[in-house]
Amino acid sequence: MLTKAQRADAMLLVVAIVWGAGFVAQKAAMEHVGPILFTSIRFAIGSLVLLPFVLSRTPKGGEWRAGVILGLVMFAAASLQQIGLVYTTASRGGFITGLYVLVVPVTGLFFGHRFHRGHIIGAVLAAIGLYLLSGDLSGETGKGDFLIMGCAVLWAVHVAMVGHLAPKAEPIRLAFAQFATVALLAAAVTPFFEPVTINAIFDAKVAILYSGVFAIGLAFSLQVIAQRDAPPTHAAILMSLEALFAAVTGWLFLSEQLAPKELTGCGLMLAGMLASQLWTRKKTQEEKAIAKDAVR
Repeated sequence: MLTKAQRADAMLLVVAIVWGAGFVAQKAAMEHVGPILFTSIRFAIGSLVLLPFVLSRTPKGGEWRAGVILGLVMFAAASLQQIGLVYTTASRGGFITGLYVLVVPVTGLFFGHRFHRGHIIGAVLAAIGLYLLSGDLSGETGKGDFLIMGCAVLWAVHVAMVGHLAPKAEPIRLAFAQFATVALLAAAVTPFFEPVTINAIFDAKVAILYSGVFAIGLAFSLQVIAQRDAPPTHAAILMSLEALFAAVTGWLFLSEQLAPKELTGCGLMLAGMLASQLWTRKKTQEEKAIAKDAVR
């Protein structure tokens, strides 16, 4: 029998795998539709996937209010990232976004979350591994980089907020409210920035369906469920492995090669995950033993 913590870890690993594989779908979709339109449709599909489950769930109260707040943060983060990528490279953008793994421990403190030394070591190893995986990061720092830094901070806030709100809410209803908020906001903004054509959407149907059903409907829902039992910093380290799985799926499906530097990055990210998991578990066991001795 798996413990709650182990089930949460397994869910977060599935999240990282699905998101990592989703980079292939996102790359394919961008050949046909714009990023905001893509965001609107995939979050709408994610909402529809959850709708039957939402109707059968008993609310705990406050899911809609919390979901709207999370949706606003998520939409702002995604928008800053997309705008920032206009002014910087994909490699730099991906690396800076991934630095949210270092920001989560700080933002988590504002929501009353504790973290151990293993969390910090794991986060640093994951960030170094991400750097090695990111490819060419040359070039001067510009406004695009600063916009994506804002995105990284917002993703960190989002992870910390999910860790704070998920235990108090019915997770599927909370996820649905979040998805619906992002879908509606993106749909409202899309006509001002991007063309909308049925033919383009149809051409991108496979990528849109994968992203909507799996990357949104499945993965983000698992994130909300898992973070009921996983500390935000620990969750961020596990979810940052999406970069590793993106590299692996790129190698498998797009014939992209992994250089020794990138393979080293993969190893460091795995080391970060293990440090976060094993060191923290050891510390928790020690704390329980101390607490038992104190009772005696």
